[in-house]
Amino acid sequence: MLISIVVTSYNYQKYLKDTINSIISQSYTNWEMIVVDDASTDSSVDIIKEFVKSDNRIKLIENDVNLGLSKSMEKGVKSASGEWIAFLESDDLWKENHLKKITEIIEKYPQTTLIFNDVEPFGDKDSIRRKEEYLNKNRTFLKQKTFPANMFFDLGAVNLIPTFSCICADKKKLLECGFDTPIDKFLDWWLYVHLARKNDFYYIPEKLTKWQLHPESYIQNKNKKKHLPMGVLALSDIIRKEKDLTLIPYFIKTCFSACLRLLNRAKTS
Repeated sequence: MLISIVVTSYNYQKYLKDTINSIISQSYTNWEMIVVDDASTDSSVDIIKEFVKSDNRIKLIENDVNLGLSKSMEKGVKSASGEWIAFLESDDLWKENHLKKITEIIEKYPQTTLIFNDVEPFGDKDSIRRKEEYLNKNRTFLKQKTFPANMFFDLGAVNLIPTFSCICADKKKLLECGFDTPIDKFLDWWLYVHLARKNDFYYIPEKLTKWQLHPESYIQNKNKKKHLPMGVLALSDIIRKEKDLTLIPYFIKTCFSACLRLLNRAKTS
């Protein structure tokens, strides 16, 4: 089974080598890596080209201009040859058995559309401390569910999947969702809600992904602007497209829950 790995890169030269090496070090070897560089201005492309020379499983796509996360990821997914797509952000790492565990679940539960795993945060200590409560709440909730499971009614108010780097998804179903997120930096949550609408997910409670938190990372910068939670926006999009009015009560409940979360966050900040 060929697993296609999509890595999007923009000016992350100091992290790229470790990220790519963590893929090369996988115990499961039937993979291809597609690195989409979003018009980096540092030496990222040169670093990627060195890997391309030494391993024919690695491919580089260079954007002529900066397209942003959504378009870059979509380009990588469309270029993939595998039926399953794994993502690794260009500052994160995989443990060597990451893909092996993923492929075991695909073979055991072929009805599953998205597989995700627990993560081990590392890097900036203050950032890790701020994420600990979120991660522990997620773990407690997920341990109560039996997988494979539909998570549509779980993902509206909170994103239970912390990073793209811990998911692997069915390529065909992924492209059916559309990458037309209204907020580029929250593409992940947008896709999860749309995927969960009619598909089952599977959670692996093992820390197979090392999630790097640092001041330069997307996760540190994407929470600064005020906006509606992506879960609410994704639900609104689904209701609009499907014209399914039975989802209105859940939409209202999700809006209420999201407002409470924002109020609690404001009180503690």
